[in-house]
Amino acid sequence: MTTYLIKNVSIVDGTSKPRFFSDIEIVEDKITRVGQDLQNENAVLIDGDGLTAAPGFIDVHTHDDTNVIREPECEPKITQGITTVIVGNCGISATPAMLQDVPPDPMNLLGNKEDFKYPTFQDYAQAVEQAQPAVNVAALVGHTTLRNNVMDDLYRPANPQEIAGMREQLKQALKEGALGLSTGLAYASAFDSSSDEVEQLAAELTNQSAIYTTHMRSEFEPILDAMEEAFKVGRINKVPVVISHLKCAGAGNWGRTTETLQLLDETSKEQTVGCDCYPYSASSSTLDLKQVTDEFEIFITWSESCPEHAQKTLQQIADETNQTLLEAAKMLQPAGAVYHNMCAEDVERVLQSKHSVIGSDGLPNDPHPHPRLWGAFPRVLGFYSREKQLFSLEEAVHKMTGKSAQRFNLLNRGVIKAGAFADIVLFDANTIKDVATFSEPKRKAEGIYSVFVNGGLAYQNKNIQSQRYGQFIRRASF
Repeated sequence: MTTYLIKNVSIVDGTSKPRFFSDIEIVEDKITRVGQDLQNENAVLIDGDGLTAAPGFIDVHTHDDTNVIREPECEPKITQGITTVIVGNCGISATPAMLQDVPPDPMNLLGNKEDFKYPTFQDYAQAVEQAQPAVNVAALVGHTTLRNNVMDDLYRPANPQEIAGMREQLKQALKEGALGLSTGLAYASAFDSSSDEVEQLAAELTNQSAIYTTHMRSEFEPILDAMEEAFKVGRINKVPVVISHLKCAGAGNWGRTTETLQLLDETSKEQTVGCDCYPYSASSSTLDLKQVTDEFEIFITWSESCPEHAQKTLQQIADETNQTLLEAAKMLQPAGAVYHNMCAEDVERVLQSKHSVIGSDGLPNDPHPHPRLWGAFPRVLGFYSREKQLFSLEEAVHKMTGKSAQRFNLLNRGVIKAGAFADIVLFDANTIKDVATFSEPKRKAEGIYSVFVNGGLAYQNKNIQSQRYGQFIRRASF
């Protein structure tokens, strides 16, 4: 591999410490030296004057499970400086999966039946390694995926034999390097699972340096109860808990992040808890009949039964078809939607919280995706840090790198120091910004100059390089 010497760059090292000017030497896949006036006559010189160097961004909340294999260029990720993705969130994972039929909602967000061809975690890891995507990949195991493997009906609690079957599959995946367990209890395919079912599964995480992440049972009015349920899973089993995309959804819930963040603060004194979030006041998922309302705009991104109604609001479709909102939503199923269901002040509070790290929650298979897929990380740096000054550049980068690596036990990632993997992004802190919009969501961020993944140059001057350097990252302690 090429040896690189990045000269005269402002380094934000991922630890939240103040930036400093220095040089960075990269040999093979590691950072070998960080210091002033470094020399190496065999290195390719990169002039970092006017640029900032940060660790490659870690997207802790993605649904790229099958895409890192089918579309290994990972264009939406690498173009915004992301060098590592964590897949398997919200209870849905591509592995260990054994589908007899079409994937149930929301597993269909990850692809079609033929995309679920990894019956063991090791099968998936090998497929990623063979594809060698542009970014590193680490994976959680999805609760809904496990349920679908062992249950004939997802719309009921699992019985003891089914729980035992799920535990065995989770145990094996952990042996093969899975980061932990995720749940998506708000979705109909997991909503009927009992707290006891989840607690028993999470017992496999104990003493494994594994983590529990959850798309909670509710992000609406019962949100505090849902948080308590999540924290109990971690408390009983002595495992860290991450609340996925913490938000207060629904107009009647706006402003309540003061309550949710206070509960997070109080709980953190007794156990390890945190959250991830994305920098937008709209969410995106499959079209959920429980979320149909006239309190906020719902934009339909795709519909299998009525594709002609894609890229319209649900209200427009209801008016055109002379139906109620709920009738129109039922007509469209299965479908995808963007929900403008949050308020800006809540988003800002969660972003600022000491407990939050950044995840895009982008949906790469959506034909008209939420702009977070292409713009989440530059938006944090440009809009929220530089323009709104919610937090310093150092703190913003920390939430996207070192803090994330520490939380998910990714060794020697997320920091710029000698001995760390050479995942590095060079950007202009004065111009970096997201340009993806709700009307034009597939647009590359501005201000990203170069991205290195494991010491290889993966992206430069808005061009994806032909060679890819991503690795599959197994849990550090397995």
